[in-house]
Amino acid sequence: MNQAKNVSDFIGRAVYGVISLSLGVISLTMMGVALWDIWLSVHERTLLIAALLNAIGLIVIGMAVFDVAKFLLEEEVFSSSAKKSPAKQREALLKFLVIIAIAVSLESLVFMFDAGSKDISTLVYPTFLLISAVLLVVGLGVYQRLTRDEAK
Repeated sequence: MNQAKNVSDFIGRAVYGVISLSLGVISLTMMGVALWDIWLSVHERTLLIAALLNAIGLIVIGMAVFDVAKFLLEEEVFSSSAKKSPAKQREALLKFLVIIAIAVSLESLVFMFDAGSKDISTLVYPTFLLISAVLLVVGLGVYQRLTRDEAK
């Protein structure tokens, strides 16, 4: 039984490792494409502002994906989940949700700047995205407040 658990743990870690490395490569590719688009717009003398806004969006998404890849690598591959205390598991969950909240907030700001410069009627989606980011942060605060006694 113990050997089956060890094999299962190894397979799980290997799968999470492959997923994490794949996400890391995808995120770095997104950031590279963003920088390449800026390079092209500078040298071809096309719309630099549009290229910069698109690059910010790609880099923000790439950063969030990279953070998720790093989180998965640290939490699922390099650390043993069987030995984690509830406080460590709570900390890991909060870290993951903070990564998501930051990414959603940055992306909504990029969309707001883009929509504000083009057509004011397209500000509805970024506004709701920003509201969802704020609700996520508020939810995190409520969760921390409700579980603060368990962390001790």
